[in-house]
Amino acid sequence: MDDVKKQGRATPTSRRDFIKSAFVLSAGGGFGLDLASLGRPRALRFGIVTDLHYADRPPLGTRFYRDTLRRIREAVSVMNQEKPDFLIELGDFKDQDADPVEKNTVAYLRTIESKLRRFQGPTYHVLGNHDMDSLSKEQFLRNVTNTDIPTGSSYYSFDMKGFHLIVLDANFVADGGPYDHGNFHWTEANIPEEELEWLRRDLAGCSKPTIVFVHQLLDGVGEHYIRTAPRVRQVLERSQCVVAVFQGHQHRGQYTRINGIHYVTMRAMVEGGRPEDNRFSIVEATPDLEIRVRGFGREASRNLKVA
Repeated sequence: MDDVKKQGRATPTSRRDFIKSAFVLSAGGGFGLDLASLGRPRALRFGIVTDLHYADRPPLGTRFYRDTLRRIREAVSVMNQEKPDFLIELGDFKDQDADPVEKNTVAYLRTIESKLRRFQGPTYHVLGNHDMDSLSKEQFLRNVTNTDIPTGSSYYSFDMKGFHLIVLDANFVADGGPYDHGNFHWTEANIPEEELEWLRRDLAGCSKPTIVFVHQLLDGVGEHYIRTAPRVRQVLERSQCVVAVFQGHQHRGQYTRINGIHYVTMRAMVEGGRPEDNRFSIVEATPDLEIRVRGFGREASRNLKVA
């Protein structure tokens, strides 16, 4: 069962009205047009998978590394039937051997990416700590596809169906240096000032409801959480546009709401060795600012509203 936490108070009703009106204006070309009357899609739909940890190695504890090949095939098959607008993975896409060999790690990445790319639509990646356990960020990003995003960008944003989507990278050590070939401890996750300034600029004068994706957690303090999380949350809250954050990293999943923003931690695909132990989701975000998370396998389903 997921951990469920609520913190702070939701911001005033005017926040919801502001975001909703921003959606109508942005999706309706600035004229407040009714999308349904124009026959346009009324919701953004996207698939989420996280923490696949693929490697051709035996199980370790509850992690069944090889099984994620079958599980991602199942997830992509469902996605191609359901036809969401895009598919995003939230980090720890691949793993490594018990005694790491770089060429094997690259091979694992290419193998799991080839399965994800069978999705018949745009695909996006969030960097997780295990993605740089024996590779550099540049190596990882050269071997994956983030649709219409410049190669080498570890954090970025794009717009789709009246929503603004932001991908963050918290894989930096305390002095701002990037994770690279395992030069880090997994509890040391930071979003440095340069990226934080980019985020401020990206959200400045925002005109669309915004959803954020990140690997490590933003909604608390502890081993699984980004050390600079309070500063990041402050930027998100001040924008008045961010409605939800989707994260991975902590394999069991949890949910928090802080000052009107939903923080949803998705469950890890790598966990468990039974046939039914798969976890992935399709999320629907509507113009009415409802966010419906439809969980498959052992992933939780949720219905969330913007306060």
